[in-house]
Amino acid sequence: MAAPHPLSALSARETNLARDIVKASHPGALLFFRQSYLFEPPKEEVLRFLELEHSGALTTSSPRPDRCAQVFYDVIGGDQKSQYYESVVDVTKRSIVAQEIISEEHQASLTTAEFDIVVESCKRSKMFQDKLKEIKLPEGFETVIEPWPYGAPDLEDGNTRYFQALVFARDARKGQDSNFYAYPMPLIPVMDAATKEIIRIDEPATGGKGDSLTDKTYATGAIDHCQSAEYVPELLPNGTRKDLKPLMVVQPQGPSFSITEGNLIQWQKWRMRVTFNPREGAVIHDIRYDGRPVLYRLSISDMTVPYADPRPPYHRKQAFDFGDGGLGHCVNNLTLGCDCLGVIKYFDGVLTDADGTAQESKNVICLHEQDNGIGWKHTDWRTGRAVVTRRRELVIQFIITLANYEYVFNYKFDQAAGIVVEARATGIVSVVNMDPGKTAPWGNVVSPGALAQNHQHVFCVRIDPSIDGNENTVVQEESLPLRMDKRTNPNGNMYEVRQTHITTSQGIDAAPFNNRVFKVQNLNKLNRVSGKPVGYKITPPATQLLLADPNSTQAKRALFAKKHFWVTKYKDHEFFAGGRYTLLSKSEVGGVSDAADRCDDVLNQDVVCWSVFGLTHNPRVEDWPVMPVEMLQLHISPSDFFTGNPALDVPSDKDVASRLTSGCCKEEGPKL
Repeated sequence: MAAPHPLSALSARETNLARDIVKASHPGALLFFRQSYLFEPPKEEVLRFLELEHSGALTTSSPRPDRCAQVFYDVIGGDQKSQYYESVVDVTKRSIVAQEIISEEHQASLTTAEFDIVVESCKRSKMFQDKLKEIKLPEGFETVIEPWPYGAPDLEDGNTRYFQALVFARDARKGQDSNFYAYPMPLIPVMDAATKEIIRIDEPATGGKGDSLTDKTYATGAIDHCQSAEYVPELLPNGTRKDLKPLMVVQPQGPSFSITEGNLIQWQKWRMRVTFNPREGAVIHDIRYDGRPVLYRLSISDMTVPYADPRPPYHRKQAFDFGDGGLGHCVNNLTLGCDCLGVIKYFDGVLTDADGTAQESKNVICLHEQDNGIGWKHTDWRTGRAVVTRRRELVIQFIITLANYEYVFNYKFDQAAGIVVEARATGIVSVVNMDPGKTAPWGNVVSPGALAQNHQHVFCVRIDPSIDGNENTVVQEESLPLRMDKRTNPNGNMYEVRQTHITTSQGIDAAPFNNRVFKVQNLNKLNRVSGKPVGYKITPPATQLLLADPNSTQAKRALFAKKHFWVTKYKDHEFFAGGRYTLLSKSEVGGVSDAADRCDDVLNQDVVCWSVFGLTHNPRVEDWPVMPVEMLQLHISPSDFFTGNPALDVPSDKDVASRLTSGCCKEEGPKL
């Protein structure tokens, strides 16, 4: 069997081997495994390997980076407190090369097994069951427990590992698919992870504008005024539309992409590798266009979802959907003909169970082509000759479901050598119980008794460029007005294009009124047409950043969300904008803010760019019961990288399947 490529995910065999090596290092101990996936080799070693690979000089005897797994697990030792370990295991040499016991100031990422424990703890808690009896659910309703991260601990919480849960009621008479989010209950049980016991029940205020932020106002029958809000087709009162005709995506000759070596994708001059890991989801490696390196690595680095309801305990309500638990166990197993259309290639992922055993997760990434309108067009009005091409894109997609919310992440590659990173939010807005007839400035009543709280979704994309090599420079470019000048701008129509080299690592704000963009250039290679350095342009979305007060715990936990764009010097395994440990964090540690604070020289260096953008979501009634997709896009485009339009050779073929309509549209004559 051929040796795995250094930029390929761990196989099930390698994952199980890493488990066995770790177990052997703790004889007699009980281990609880959290995650295990590829420990990416040092970049310097990978670049040497890639140079051999792309030059055609790679042989079976060529040196390869060590094949290592990173394994995250607890050692549970009887009466002693559990300890959280992170180990690096060489699965070729079958040895542990690094092992660290993580300080108690940091919490290990959560697992779905721990969420299951929260549910079971609620079921057996007399304290919780007594509170449920006080509410008196309507006949035919049952309780639904939805575990949540605890958020930022309060001062009195110390370093205790807590979990909390939101509580809802479901109309069991309608079946398991009935929407329980329509019936939020004003109870939030809190569990101590060490004892697996419910230690208290938080009872948030349910009043509105002008009411106390802390006083309990609900009475028995807290959900009596709530109303059903179904979304599954068979439970909709009037069913689904009957006038929508099929729209097919047909590729009679198959796709234009090819897959070799398990994860090597080639399509329309693009070449890249894709892997999946439980922290970041789909990661794209060694991205090249027409043989030229563009990016070394591209990933969704982090995201945070802070809520803006000031009433305790909602001040703690802040999720780090990538860091708190990793998204591996929340990733969707995509369905043919639903999540992606056309001729699809699926990639599976390897996860681990609590015993460390590899578990194959099917169809976690889908690869497909899609039409996105016109690519380029020109009509010569003199001759009437029009030439038009379609814009076809290669899409790498993964979807995660985190309790109520869904996120769709797409990496899109086009024929003009452009890249779009797209985040789409959908799913069900998080709601809490609300007294009848009340409104609140921190949310919107989307259904009787259900207040959807104001919140934000802030994403960070990590871009590791390799623009014709790894010695790159980031240039801030702005377009600025110029005063009239008799000599240089006599008519006042000229504007200045100002370029500023970023020389030290830092965070920078977007400036849409200055058309601020960032160009990653290779100063050592000039475009033979323009004479300028070859480069790619990054256009950061000028969206709102984190709104929480800078002195708040919410803000301190997400320092990455205070700037739109960060430039840092590359450092191995510095992947996560919010730091390695976000669960129950009090501040961001080891994230992009710390990396920027090193004030490294980034001029003509191996640089990393981090683009931060977000959605400020003040819910609408139209977001209920399932919100239409909200979409954000980051564009990465060639800028003097080529000597002309790289999509000029795309065929301008007509779609032979297109037809004129007949019978659906009637032309009316002029009215007299």
